[in-house]
Amino acid sequence: MTGTRPRTIDLTDGQEAPAGSREQIERATRIVLRPIANPLPLGFLALASATLLLSALQLSWIGADQTTDVALLVIAFVVPLQALTSVLGYLARDVVAGTGMGILTGTWLSIGVVMLRAAPGTTSRALALLLAMSAVGLALAAGGAAMGKVVPAAVLATTSVRFAVTALQQWTAADWCRTAAGVVGAFLAVLAVYAAVALLLEDVRRSTILPLARRGRGARSIAGSIDEQDKYRKEVENNNSQNSRLEQIQTHQHSQNNST
Repeated sequence: MTGTRPRTIDLTDGQEAPAGSREQIERATRIVLRPIANPLPLGFLALASATLLLSALQLSWIGADQTTDVALLVIAFVVPLQALTSVLGYLARDVVAGTGMGILTGTWLSIGVVMLRAAPGTTSRALALLLAMSAVGLALAAGGAAMGKVVPAAVLATTSVRFAVTALQQWTAADWCRTAAGVVGAFLAVLAVYAAVALLLEDVRRSTILPLARRGRGARSIAGSIDEQDKYRKEVENNNSQNSRLEQIQTHQHSQNNST
């Protein structure tokens, strides 16, 4: 009707903008390429639980007689959740989440099994070697995550340091290494909880509430304009199309080789 003021529409962050305005459209619209929710909050909370339990042993917050309890809790609670996070990460085409959580799943399971079999307070050089390799793998995953989200990358990098120091403690049995690993692990628990809460709020609100230090494509996926997000969507679709063609060519070549 003539003279009627355009109705304002409540946006996801509680603010209002004129209906149909560019600002309203861009802030209310997000192009989400994931078919599932972000699995990282689950994985990070499980990581926080595991590293806190291990730090409690290393810093003598709980007695060595509870080593078996800690091992069972890690195997029963942490390992399944991180395995699920890894699978969901790959299904969401997030290779960093899939790889990082996959490494964590195997590492925590190994730690739990060794703790169950060994006497309380003993060390294992075999476990030290595994932890060292896990630290390398997580450092690589952290490098990939840093291209888009700095805070999740910091979690993976700190986990890498935590495993490296724990590996040194398992190899040398030095008391200072045990204390250092416990301190790094406690800090990691706090950082992992922060990252989990920040990612959870961001996924629910479709906007950044707690800083995640996004950059590049990671920043455009949340704060970019519709044009920027659409450009990113087309890039992903183009990459997926090229990968699909490559798979078809390889399948065809494989069929020809088998027929000959």
